[in-house]
Amino acid sequence: MIFNLTLLLCDNMLVSSTTLAAEIFNFAQTAARANRENTKEIHIRWLSPDGKAVKTSAGFELHPTHSLGDLFDSDLVHIPAMWRNPRPVVDKYQAYIPWLQEQHRKNANFTAVGTGVCFLAEAGLLDDKPATTHWHYFDQLQRRYPRIQLEREQFTTQAANIYCAASVNAMAELIMHQVERIFGRIIARQAQRNFFHEIRNLTESANQEGQRQNKHSDEAIAQAQIWIQDNLAKLLSVPNLADQFGMTTRTFNRRFKTATGQTPVDYITHVRMTFACDLLKNTDLSILEIAGFSGFKDSTWFSSRFRQWSGDTPKAYRQTVRAKLFN
Repeated sequence: MIFNLTLLLCDNMLVSSTTLAAEIFNFAQTAARANRENTKEIHIRWLSPDGKAVKTSAGFELHPTHSLGDLFDSDLVHIPAMWRNPRPVVDKYQAYIPWLQEQHRKNANFTAVGTGVCFLAEAGLLDDKPATTHWHYFDQLQRRYPRIQLEREQFTTQAANIYCAASVNAMAELIMHQVERIFGRIIARQAQRNFFHEIRNLTESANQEGQRQNKHSDEAIAQAQIWIQDNLAKLLSVPNLADQFGMTTRTFNRRFKTATGQTPVDYITHVRMTFACDLLKNTDLSILEIAGFSGFKDSTWFSSRFRQWSGDTPKAYRQTVRAKLFN
C-alpha cells in the first residue's frame, strides 16, 4: 500500500512548516517497518507550479521533485506557512488554486499551517467551514474571506478532511493525527515521543475529541468521568459505574459513547495510562507503585498493558521522556 504526501512549495515559506512534516512521516514509516506494524510506503513529493526552485524565508532554495504538469495522486496535501504578509505570495501562486480545487474533488486530505490557510481560503475550500490561522492575521483573513468561520481561540480546526493549524507547533499535532490514521496509535505515540513529547494527544486535538469529552451536555456522564478520574486506583467496573449513576449497563455504555466518543472501558484505560505517563515522567516512584496508583495491582500486567497502549515498556518510556527534560 502507498500513501502519497504532497508538500506545496512557495517563495517566502517557513521551511520548518514543511520539512518537519516530511521528517515525521519518514520516521513513522521507519518505525512501522521496525515494529512490523504496517508496511504502507510513504511517497513524498515536493511541488512547485513550474518545477523550479523556491526561495524560502531563510534565504536558501528548496528544489521540488514535481510540477503541476506532472500526473500523480495525493492522499494528503500539506501547505506551509508564509513569512509575514501572505497576500503577495498567494497572488503570485494562483496556479495552485485550481489544482487544490481538483485535489478536493478527488477527496484528498489537506493540512495547512498558519498563513498557508490562505491558499485553501482562496480556493473556496473553507467557505462556511471552521478555520484558524496565525493570530496576527485573524482580521486580515476574516476581511478577505468573510465566509470562513474563523476560530480565534483554537490552535487547530477540522472540517471533514481539511485541517488548519495556527502555528508550527499546532501543525505537529495535525501531522501526528495523520500518522495515527495511517500507521496506528502505537507508531504515532513513538513519533510523538521522539519529536516532541510535550505536545497534546494528537487524536484528541485534531478531531476535537478532547473537547467533546470536556464540553458535552450529558451531566450524568460528566459526573461519571470526574468520578473515574478521582478513583483510578480502585477497581472500576462498568456495571458498577452504571448502577452508581442510576443506569443499566447498556444505557450507560450508549450514553458514555455518545457523549465522549469513547466506550467507558477505553476511557478508563486512556485516563489510567495518561496518569501513569505523568508519574513515569515526573516522579521516581517504582513501576509497581505507579501500577498501583494507576489502578493495576500487578506490575507485570500493567507493563504488558502499557506496552500495548504506548508501544514501549514503562521503563523504556521513562528513559525516553526523562532524556527530553532539560533543566
